[in-house]
Amino acid sequence: MQKILTIAQIVLPILLITIILLQARGTGLGAGFGGEGQVHTTKRGVEKKIHNTTIVIAILFFLAAFLDIYLQL
Repeated sequence: MQKILTIAQIVLPILLITIILLQARGTGLGAGFGGEGQVHTTKRGVEKKIHNTTIVIAILFFLAAFLDIYLQL
């Protein structure tokens, strides 16, 4: 079980970083300070699937981390 958690804790962060980078819309630092006047739109299609996948991978990552801590006690 410990080996599976170790592998999961290596693979899941790599997947999470990759999927977050796929979401980048090209917003620069100016967008964080209100520099761009974009209209907020809803996510559709592939963008929505990538967003939902990000949430699932993040939850799996945190569950693996908490389970690892629990098993070490």
